[in-house]
Formats: sequence, C-alpha cells, structure tokens
Amino acid sequence: MADEEPLGPISYLIVEFPGSKLTGEVFPALMDLVDRGLIRILDLLFVAKDPDGTLKSIELGDIDHDGKFDFAVLEGVSSGLLDEGDMADAASAIEPGTSAGILIFENRWARTFVQALLRNGAGLVAAGYIPQDTLLTAIDSTDSH
Repeated sequence: MADEEPLGPISYLIVEFPGSKLTGEVFPALMDLVDRGLIRILDLLFVAKDPDGTLKSIELGDIDHDGKFDFAVLEGVSSGLLDEGDMADAASAIEPGTSAGILIFENRWARTFVQALLRNGAGLVAAGYIPQDTLLTAIDSTDSH
C-alpha cells in the first residue's frame, strides 16, 4: 500500500427513504459523483425496517420498480467495512416502516489535500458531518440576531 496514492477521507451516510419509496433520481445522481471522480463507493447496502423494528437487508436490484436493474454496476461492491455495528446504527437511526441506504465512500476530491497533509507530517484524526437541519437552525438563529 506504500506505493499507492493515499486515500481521501472515508465517509459514510445512512439515508432514510420514508415509506420505502425510492425514485429513479437517486441512482444517476450517485453515479454522476462516481463518474466525475469525486467519490469512490466502497460499500453500499440497502436495509428495510419492519413496523415491528426488525431490520433486514434488501438485495440490490430494481429498487425504484421501473423494470430495470438499478445497481448492476455496483453488484458485489464491498470493502468489508460494513458490519453488525453499522446495521445497529442504521436500525437506531431510521423509523419503522422505512428503508435506508448505507453508503461508505472515499472522498476522492480530497486526495491531493491528504497528500499535502502527509508530506507535512499531518494526518486526518477526525471528521464528521453537520446535519442540514442543524445547520439551517444555526443560520436562522444568527439571522434573527
């Protein structure tokens, strides 16, 4: 691995689909990020949470029910990073009667930044996301002052 380029920061998302409804708009938007080299998908798993709270995996396929196999290009994509702990996180994050996508991806757009950090003896030790509703609340509170 020493001869390979450093990875960009690795991120994950758990995206809930209320009512387990997924339109055909999501997959092309995701693939656009991949095609432009902004991200590299390491793991993608779809799950559904039954009304009783039981979480189960959903096979990739015709998720949006348009008659086309939506994820053929991603079939077999797995880095091995997703584990039972991630499933537990997803189970606690989503509501009963919904489905979710769990996505682990490399932020390829940040690779040159990571290389510069490494050349200067620095390293990424933490990362995170601020949920949009939290950001909007903070912006609204500063606008009202």
